[in-house]
Amino acid sequence: MKSPRPYTPATGPGPKSLTERRKAATQLDIARAACALFAERGPDGTTAEDIALGAGVALRTFYRYFRSKQDAVAPLLARGGDEWRALLEAADPAEPLREVLEEAVRQALTVGPEGEEALRWTRGLLRAAASDPALRAVWYRVNQDSEERLVPVLARLAGPGADPLDVRLLAAAATDAIRIALELWAAGEDDATGPGSPVDLALRALTRLTASLPLLTP
Repeated sequence: MKSPRPYTPATGPGPKSLTERRKAATQLDIARAACALFAERGPDGTTAEDIALGAGVALRTFYRYFRSKQDAVAPLLARGGDEWRALLEAADPAEPLREVLEEAVRQALTVGPEGEEALRWTRGLLRAAASDPALRAVWYRVNQDSEERLVPVLARLAGPGADPLDVRLLAAAATDAIRIALELWAAGEDDATGPGSPVDLALRALTRLTASLPLLTP
């Protein structure tokens, strides 16, 4: 079974201890196994025992970290958001904010051969979520958390005089642009690159959702 690395739509605190890193690694192993099984069998055809076996851990270890089989995919979904925000955290506040956002979208969603496989796993996972309310709730929860963590990142880029309302609206719009792009792409048959790809859809969505936001107007 190959290990998927789904993308979704604030990097965490400073350096982690060895215990925290081991815990995070175990969670990711479980998440990869869960994602692979959901994409292959669907949530109904997968049990927590199946996921634990696929990850090479005891069932009690699975439940130490996750309340349900659907919750197990959250760490992988969250990684995409972490990578997207890291690109924005590294950006120069002196650069035009719209250009910074668009470039971050391009870098986050433009993929090579390995990334295309990861997006195919994402497609399978989001298709499974369409018919599984619990899995869909995890997807929405991860996106909501990502949006909240994006606010201080955008506030820094927007500068001290930015209206907090505009910053919140931009965080919501940017998060939704990527979420909607991935959902629409997952529901169709377009390739991971070119017209109709996640990056193409996300850039189009970002433009339309932010067209009237003062922070992005010249």
